[in-house]
Amino acid sequence: MTKEYDVAIIGAGTAGLTARSQVAKQTDNYVVIDDGILGTTCARVGCMPSKVLIEAANTYHRRLQFEQFGIHGADTLKVDRKAVMRHVRDLRDQFTGGVKKGMQAWESHLIRKRARFMDANTLDLGDETIRTKKIIIATGSKPIVPGAWKPHSDYLVDTDAFFELTDLPPRMAVIGLGMVGIELGQALKRLGVDVIGMTLDKAVGGLTDPEIQAYAFDTFADDMTIRLGNAEILGEEEGGLKVGCNDESWVVDKVLLTMGRRPEVHDMGLEHLGIELDNRGLPPFDPTTFQIEDLPVFIVGDANAMRPILHEAADEGWIAGYNAVAEESTCFQRRTFLSIAFTEPNICMIGKSYRELTQNGE
Repeated sequence: MTKEYDVAIIGAGTAGLTARSQVAKQTDNYVVIDDGILGTTCARVGCMPSKVLIEAANTYHRRLQFEQFGIHGADTLKVDRKAVMRHVRDLRDQFTGGVKKGMQAWESHLIRKRARFMDANTLDLGDETIRTKKIIIATGSKPIVPGAWKPHSDYLVDTDAFFELTDLPPRMAVIGLGMVGIELGQALKRLGVDVIGMTLDKAVGGLTDPEIQAYAFDTFADDMTIRLGNAEILGEEEGGLKVGCNDESWVVDKVLLTMGRRPEVHDMGLEHLGIELDNRGLPPFDPTTFQIEDLPVFIVGDANAMRPILHEAADEGWIAGYNAVAEESTCFQRRTFLSIAFTEPNICMIGKSYRELTQNGE
């Protein structure tokens, strides 16, 4: 027989777990479906382990200021990059362990399978089918890796794999200098890695104001080598991978791809919802309720590509979870947008961006 539930949540990341907490207040007849690695993107491969690496890098970098405080001998200090990465993974495992421990109280509701839509109320789990009144899509995102570069996969490291490195190589290229790229690029440089950063334009860290862009770019360019333009992979050479940008080229040991993430909605059967999807495969949704048109389906967190940040994903999960067990969907006003890149200097964006304000004529 087909099992029936009040709510099915696809994805056990930050958004999905927060949605579950709201749903569980109203019904015990729910299920969370996830066939991937548990622990959330934030705790496993995102903002949490990255801050551990950044703190190690900044601690080592402070040795350059010791002399002005009358502290001598800093030139004898060395960094053990294997030990740094081991420390990062140790804390990462504590972060994810905390998430998993919190799931034990309701693990009977967790199904470790992949879900595909048959229609707006029916999910195919491979060896079984379930029917549910409401569905919340919280499947997260995956790093962008250009298909043309995949033949060189032995040299490529995306953000999902970066913290699995047991050591940091002497030479690395960082392609893409958004929030994640500039954070990790600067940290790697401060840990003694020879870094070449490549980015299409001066919008380092996601900045959109031209004046601030120019200041930030020049400031970070003083700390690490940065080139503007299209990055290229030119092939293996001298025991490494040759990368290029414009008329320059470098041989590196690894390439860190920080070119953004795309919603993980492929092969979910969203076409069976009977609505038109955009060029990313995403359905239209209400940004105040996260409901997909008039369907009993909601989409939250990185899966909707709206505000892919931990606290925003939690807010969206809360809203969708609340609405999934309500008679009618309630519109919520979002809190003021806030994002911070833990670089030196920090990059902080609050409220509407320069681009949004100028596009809206404000």
